[in-house]
Amino acid sequence: VSDGEAAGGSGTAVLSRAAGGRSGHQAGRPEHGDVPRGRWGGRWRPPARGPLPPGAWLVLRAGTRLDRVWSPQLHLVALNSPQPGGMRGIRGADFQCFQQARAAGLAGTFRAFLSSRLQDLYSIVRRADRTGVPVVNLRDEVLFPSWEALFSGSEGQLKPGARIFSFDGRDVLQHPAWPRKSVWHGSDPSGRRLTDSYCETWRTEAPAATGQASSLLAGRLLEQEAASCRHAFVVLCIENSVMTSFSK
Repeated sequence: VSDGEAAGGSGTAVLSRAAGGRSGHQAGRPEHGDVPRGRWGGRWRPPARGPLPPGAWLVLRAGTRLDRVWSPQLHLVALNSPQPGGMRGIRGADFQCFQQARAAGLAGTFRAFLSSRLQDLYSIVRRADRTGVPVVNLRDEVLFPSWEALFSGSEGQLKPGARIFSFDGRDVLQHPAWPRKSVWHGSDPSGRRLTDSYCETWRTEAPAATGQASSLLAGRLLEQEAASCRHAFVVLCIENSVMTSFSK
């Protein structure tokens, strides 16, 4: 492909940043460091090293459709089965997230969407990725404009029609495998731990013990409902860093 021509067409290919910034690179190889590793649909292999850009790069080819484009995002996905309050602690819940994410072919680091004794829910995502990075479901449909937006005072209000999928691709609101349409979180609306309502650090299924939960039927992830730890609810897993999405 010569300069000024796109592969398979006669137009000009332009590399531009989705979130503003530089534009106007000619067709051909992008500058070193411009393209992040990972989900890339063009012909050029991205550099093995270099900082990730804050916005997506788009490859525009005249006369052709736009191939897959990288953009930063954090996936929020449910475990493949409902869980009672006893999950062998936060480490046990995190391990299930890790195992099922790997089985689904996801490269990111996933952590349980739970507060615990030494962890506030809000702090799970890397500080640099809490703003400006959308939270999406397994099919990359946007659930929240950012991680921080989830804790804005609306109790994690989802937009109408939002869907949450399990790692094996089932819609938890529609599938009978989750008869109780609630999600564990153990947090207040700001994402801080509630030490008297997280099923004894997610280690008990005792009927008298409680864990903070939220009804997905109400369209919220942080509704304040103290539920018996014997109930089996949805457990969500959040990808905790944009960078881990490009480890492959």
